[in-house]
Amino acid sequence: MKTTDYIALTIDRLPKGYVFTYADFTTEVNKKQAVIKALNRMAVSGKIAKLAKGKYYKPESTPFGNLEPSQFQVVKDLLEDDGKTIGYLTGYSIYNQLGLTTQVSNTIQIGRNEIRPVLERDRYTIKFIKQKNTITKENIPLLQLLDAIRYIKKIPDSTVSSACLRFISLLRKLSEKETNTLVRLSQKYPPATRALLGSLLEEIGIMQFEEVLQKSLNPITKYKLSGVTAVLKASEKWNLV
Repeated sequence: MKTTDYIALTIDRLPKGYVFTYADFTTEVNKKQAVIKALNRMAVSGKIAKLAKGKYYKPESTPFGNLEPSQFQVVKDLLEDDGKTIGYLTGYSIYNQLGLTTQVSNTIQIGRNEIRPVLERDRYTIKFIKQKNTITKENIPLLQLLDAIRYIKKIPDSTVSSACLRFISLLRKLSEKETNTLVRLSQKYPPATRALLGSLLEEIGIMQFEEVLQKSLNPITKYKLSGVTAVLKASEKWNLV
């Protein structure tokens, strides 16, 4: 089978929006250039779309034009390495998903243990946030929630008070095990994050973590969060002002 026919057949089997590179088609060094040339020809003809250098995707057509791949597909090579989770979508990438804002950003933020310089891919700017906890598939939703609490003042088209109300709703849905893990993970976050988490948990009547969170904070340090006292009754107790 000709290289072009093989590539076309393989692409037909891929789901729409799936991002791929030449490495998805061959591991033979002597065929690498042939595959790259074939992919570039297909991109020029419009059969596939080019996301960035060496990265392509199978576009999904709609009456309004081609749909772009999901943010996960755009950066999946930065989230996994040989099957191991090394990063996760966070910040601007998940505020909408968490119901914290209606805006969708062109900035993709990734949490990783080892961060990288800012990248540009297609219309996206990719930025990295350092995560001090070990990243696993299981704790990613909890890390995303803690990141949102940490950067509460940076959530677009939102206020501290409205974000707190949404956090309360999200925290209520956690199991006891998940809440316990959340508090454990918060120990590697800034004190202001732990203070706000403690106040949020107290607001919904979860008091068993009060001591461990309070002991992790400097009792004389104040954390400025304009509007927090309007929705969290225990905010002053947690030095949130």
